Amino acid sequence: VVRQRQMCIRDRFNIPYFGVILMKTEILDLDVRLIPFTINKEFRGIGTKSIYGVEMIKAKSIWQESQKGAGVKIAVIDSGCDINHESLKNNIIGVRNFTDEDKKNPNIVIDRVGHGTHVIGTICANGSNITGVAPDAQIYVLKAINRTGTGKLNWVINAIKYAVEQKVDIISMSLGLSENSPKLEKVIKEAVNSNILVVCAAGNEGDGDADSFEYSYPAAYPDVISVGAVDKKGVPAKFSNSNTAIDVVAPGVDILSTYPNNRFAVLSGTSMAAPHVTGSLALLKNWSKNEFQRNLTQEELYAQLIKHTRVLEYPRTVQGNGLVYLKDEKNMKKLKY
Repeated sequence: VVRQRQMCIRDRFNIPYFGVILMKTEILDLDVRLIPFTINKEFRGIGTKSIYGVEMIKAKSIWQESQKGAGVKIAVIDSGCDINHESLKNNIIGVRNFTDEDKKNPNIVIDRVGHGTHVIGTICANGSNITGVAPDAQIYVLKAINRTGTGKLNWVINAIKYAVEQKVDIISMSLGLSENSPKLEKVIKEAVNSNILVVCAAGNEGDGDADSFEYSYPAAYPDVISVGAVDKKGVPAKFSNSNTAIDVVAPGVDILSTYPNNRFAVLSGTSMAAPHVTGSLALLKNWSKNEFQRNLTQEELYAQLIKHTRVLEYPRTVQGNGLVYLKDEKNMKKLKY
């Protein structure tokens, strides 16, 4: 499947969702707008459920061999995070604010939208109430969206550059732009050339027609991993973009995860699918190091991700290489000839 990808904190269709639209301004920067989102449910404290997506992609089957993603550094470029959340506080190793919020204090990344906290929880929640895909992964919270759900493209670009400087292993972005930005593509190429995997939500402009293509950037760029959404039955979400750039799909409908102020919420969208893949790559990075006795390149890790998929009975334009499926490598039979 050709790897291409357009910039959204993205999601919609009368179900929990986020979406971001970037529009040109008179000063040639881009404004990012967060499309309103719906919360199906909110929870607080004991009594929350496990994330069905973790079970669906079989993440737990390689936790032992992957050390639950321990030591893997992930930069999440989003609306910030509740860094004191009981299920996240032990995973945060760095923060940086790139927005105009809080007097531009680089050390304040308060999430006044909720999106970033939800995304990070899917990747690595590690508390008594909820567990993410890679619960021992390490997170850099890079805030590029402010309290109004808007931001500048340059904030995102600066966040990517910072992630490269920190030598992270993975960059996760559930952001979207309806048109190509050469500046954005250039900085993403620089990240990939630094051996960093870049994961992006495919976008929520879908209409349910697999032959009607919708593109969003940076997800449409060949160098990033574009992630579409399916529900708990493996059916592609109607809102999920279809195009020739989708790499894989992951659970993205009715996803329970962390939310600001020690809460939990159920949201939907490709924004919720992308962090499942980010967490999966953290697990595969550690698993592959043990398996091959060396660190794989980002190209090799991408190949391992594609190997760990299940093809669904739907057109490739909505699923790419299929559903991420981390089957238990330990119990796979070794062939003898």
